[in-house]
Amino acid sequence: MVFLQIFILFISIFSFSQAKYLDNHSCNECHEKIYEEYQTSHHAKGYFNDTLHRKIADKVSTKKYECATCHMPMADNIDDLISGKARPDKANKTHTDAISCYFCHTIAYVKNAHKFNVNTKARQAKNYKPTLYGRLSNPDDSDKHSSASNPVYAKKVCMGCHSHKLNDNNVTIFRAMDKKQDSEGCIKCHMPEIAGGAEKMDKRARGWHASHKFLGIHDEAFRKTGMDINITVKGKKLKIKLTNKMEHPLIIQPARVKFLKITVKRGDKVIWSNYTKEAEEDKQGYFAYSFQQKGHPVIIPATATDGSANNIAAKESRILEYEVPVLQTGDVVTVGLYVQFAKNACTKVISLEESNLTDEVLMKEVKIVLP
Repeated sequence: MVFLQIFILFISIFSFSQAKYLDNHSCNECHEKIYEEYQTSHHAKGYFNDTLHRKIADKVSTKKYECATCHMPMADNIDDLISGKARPDKANKTHTDAISCYFCHTIAYVKNAHKFNVNTKARQAKNYKPTLYGRLSNPDDSDKHSSASNPVYAKKVCMGCHSHKLNDNNVTIFRAMDKKQDSEGCIKCHMPEIAGGAEKMDKRARGWHASHKFLGIHDEAFRKTGMDINITVKGKKLKIKLTNKMEHPLIIQPARVKFLKITVKRGDKVIWSNYTKEAEEDKQGYFAYSFQQKGHPVIIPATATDGSANNIAAKESRILEYEVPVLQTGDVVTVGLYVQFAKNACTKVISLEESNLTDEVLMKEVKIVLP
């Protein structure tokens, strides 16, 4: 009897583990608009088509690919990738699909953990249509899958990968969300409702769907929306009030940097600026992570033993003060918030110095003319 129970359990586990994987392209048949949006998103980027990610991952280790947990989550040999028994394979669809549609829509729940959260996948039975989850009430089924609404998609789904990450020395190398947050704020900003049904055939005449572009810092219009910049001048005091309207800190990724470029012009001449050559000269207006390994600076934080960041927390306002020359009527004060998708030091370490990753990309600019 015991043997029979063990045998049945084994067959059950095997059957669930062998469920069919629906690759990204298979979604295009019914969800054409969503598939088109997804293809332009950074969820569609991974080891093989995101050079910065691949270079950093290989700098951390040319044997293990521990990033697979979030960046290649549907890999059919994910344990081997993480342990170093296998490497990413360009001929394997479960590898090249990056953060796939199937992965995001089969999360049963998110387990909170110290170093990073864990997405727990729903078990899918062999020889049955998989069940895909989402937020729609009364969702449609198809010949490829069943559909169900799951409350995790309003509460925790983003927290599986976008919450936090600590390295083996318990140093925070990524943090976007805290434990009190849910995913609704993320979805509201990054997946706004837009015209067009979720399916090519809009059977329930919903007329809208959640954008799967996953709008973010790479979108010119979107990156203007996260921060407010207010300028005041009194005597020799220039005050810049920065208000973070986002539900996450200003700076999240350790490779990235955001900084202020402030100038005061009198006619055609710049009479003052907040730095001379490098943005990092202005310590208060340079927002980035910094890491050390036993007291020595390191760029790639996988082995860091200590870390810190000049950051602006979610919903925080901060006033930066500068001493400037006494300003006159007609002087123009310009404050620009810029982003570099990779710091100069980072691209040097991973041999990407000739890329455009260090270009200074304007996020938002505000000007005032003194009356």
